Amino acid sequence: MDGYGTVGGDGPRFTVDVRWSGRTAVVAVAGELDHDHAEPLREAISGALEQGAERIVVDCERLAFCDSTGLNILLRGRLEARETGSSVELAALGPTVARMFDITGAKAVFTVYPELPEDLADRNRP
Repeated sequence: MDGYGTVGGDGPRFTVDVRWSGRTAVVAVAGELDHDHAEPLREAISGALEQGAERIVVDCERLAFCDSTGLNILLRGRLEARETGSSVELAALGPTVARMFDITGAKAVFTVYPELPEDLADRNRP
């Protein structure tokens, strides 16, 4: 795994880890994605594109919160990916995060999986 960041005071409020499955970057996010903690996600998406990712799947299973800053990073990342012939897709949106994507209409522009596709699952994760 490539660690792109742990941000927080007494403990991590937001973490990003990237692992690869072929030419697909799986970006696992956890915690609270907000204005103060968004940079690691921006770096992870940009880094995956720079390394030639054909597809980026953001695993949101452990994402508890996402504000407009996080949404904008994902939308910008999607546009950057399209310019390179890649894609940004989302997996395992929890109810709180899914509601924000629904309300804003952003869910319509992403491919969204109810859970991380089996072929991308981390077999070592508990």
